[in-house]
Amino acid sequence: MEKRKAKEKISKLRNLIRYHDRKYFVKNKPEISDREYDRLYHELKALEKKFPELKIPDSPTQRVSEKPLKGFRHVRHAIPMLSMDNTYSHEELRDFDKRVRKNLGKEKYEYAVEFKVDGVSVSIVYEDGIFMQGATRGNGQVGDDISLNLKTIKSIPLKLSSREAKVPGLLEVRGEVFMPKQWFTKLNKEREKKDEELFANPRNASAGSLKLLDPRITAQRHLDIFVWGIGQYKGIDFKNHDKTVEYLAKLGLKVIPHVKRCKDIDEVIKFCDQWEKKKDSLDCEIDGMVVKVNSLGQQKKLGRTEKSPRWMIAYKFPAEKALTEVLDVKMQIGRTGAVTPVAVLKPVHISGTTVSRATLHNFDEIKRLGVKIKDKVYIEKSGEIIPKILEVAKNKRKGTEKPIKVPAKCPSCGAALYSEEGEVALRCNNVSCQAQIKQKILHFASRNAMDIEGLGSSLVEQMVDKKLIKDYADIYYLKFEDIKKLERFADKSAQNTIDAIKKSKTKDLNRLIYALGIRHVGQKAAWVLATRFGSLKQLAKQDTGKLTSINEIGPVMAESIVNFFKNKKNLDVLEKLEKTRVRTQAQKGPAGKTTLKGKTFVVTGTLKDYTRQGVEEFIRNLGGNASSSVSKNTDFLVCGEEPGSKLDKAKKLGVKIIGEKELKRMAK
Repeated sequence: MEKRKAKEKISKLRNLIRYHDRKYFVKNKPEISDREYDRLYHELKALEKKFPELKIPDSPTQRVSEKPLKGFRHVRHAIPMLSMDNTYSHEELRDFDKRVRKNLGKEKYEYAVEFKVDGVSVSIVYEDGIFMQGATRGNGQVGDDISLNLKTIKSIPLKLSSREAKVPGLLEVRGEVFMPKQWFTKLNKEREKKDEELFANPRNASAGSLKLLDPRITAQRHLDIFVWGIGQYKGIDFKNHDKTVEYLAKLGLKVIPHVKRCKDIDEVIKFCDQWEKKKDSLDCEIDGMVVKVNSLGQQKKLGRTEKSPRWMIAYKFPAEKALTEVLDVKMQIGRTGAVTPVAVLKPVHISGTTVSRATLHNFDEIKRLGVKIKDKVYIEKSGEIIPKILEVAKNKRKGTEKPIKVPAKCPSCGAALYSEEGEVALRCNNVSCQAQIKQKILHFASRNAMDIEGLGSSLVEQMVDKKLIKDYADIYYLKFEDIKKLERFADKSAQNTIDAIKKSKTKDLNRLIYALGIRHVGQKAAWVLATRFGSLKQLAKQDTGKLTSINEIGPVMAESIVNFFKNKKNLDVLEKLEKTRVRTQAQKGPAGKTTLKGKTFVVTGTLKDYTRQGVEEFIRNLGGNASSSVSKNTDFLVCGEEPGSKLDKAKKLGVKIIGEKELKRMAK
């Protein structure tokens, strides 16, 4: 096929697939079978492979990136994404209405009421109708760039198009990403089979899926979205919220359903009560309704407080309760080694789902509740799939109930359990414990630890499941052939992984200490320990007295360090690590330099050549002190792009402000 004809065919296929995506994922009215859809998709993919110069970023084939991300960069929202105030009763809704009436004076107003979807708020920017960027809400001012993960959600169009409405030059839409109930149930069943920690609710599962560094895994989570509003825009005008939502639907976006315009607060309350009774019929979790003043002009006039708009409020539905029986209590090991007792319940229907488990949190909570096996208990669910036990129905006891025993050993690996001073949780401190090993390996390989590029969650899952590794020391015993035979690994990618593993052996001691995953030991503490003791062997010999004599090391951290090195299984893993010639001794900065010795630096904003952690490590390796806050003891503020409030404080205190280039000159 000649290029001209291929171009025409590719264009037709893209438009056809976009049309069917909208029909299936947005309108829920498919017109063709899955098999026919797959045929169109694979035909397009084959043509783009044959003519790679015709491939474009918004093609339907470009939804899933084949390469895992190294991390998420920060995105500053042009218009802040504010949180909402909550209300829990009709009376509080009427109080909200009184405040609106008072602030608007004699102006007439109405409300728009919509679902409060229990998901993750995101922002998506389109330029000339093309998906350009997607971000999390973050702290409302700055979020994480999750564009590649959002592109995997097929209800999010990569290109806006409409015969009914004009596509603006710039449009930022905001919405709620959620996991449909059916897929959430399926995901947790799969995790249960693998003895993995269950997601507490669909919101938790959605948030975790959006923060995965491998978009291929995100694509398997079947996330969805409801768009509920706008941020910045150009080339179009909006007057009312309900009409804005209608316009967004015309552009092909999947908007929040059942938005109702209400003339007064009585109508608002009636609509909220109707959906409280019908919420179980939905395939998404909603925990209430959002009430907004409909006029965008009046929204602007009402303004906002420091944290939330005055023109909007969330009405939260009351939590549901049910009576059931505790059939058994199982011990679940989390990624940090914490033992969580989980009650296995007689299945009970509540809030549209069948519940068969409830976390008991810890053994102090079991004691407080006085719960026993075979007890009848009241459970509550308020947007939580794994609910909490409220109280024991002691008047229903028959005398056959059994106390819940506190385990002495880890139910997964058999290691002795311990609890830190001042903590109620029991913990397993064995780094090779199968219940927590995947997360420990991922932490070990993470960017701020040993920085093993390519060793993401998908690869680690395969390697652990196939028993290629059982702890993080085993990473260094992997061979090219081991990785090559794994799914989706060719010669080049397998060799790249082997090279990245080999390269990590030269990382500084502070990186290794942080990578070990010792509880309470963060990056700064790891650097302090590496600088003070000089080697892993010396650190392992220290007692709590020696450790707490260091200013930065408190008694809780000291005890955690001592407990880690007391564990024989941990020592076996460290011995394996040392045999691989991983660097276990500290080294000075470049060429032994200490050119920044005695100087305290604080970093603000985004730097060109360093991550925040990277520049702080650079400063410490040259003898300097990297602090997180500006004070009169700060010598220099290293200022990058989009600096925060630290810059203002530094100016007030007369701290010298330098850039990245000047820092590098000082280091020479």
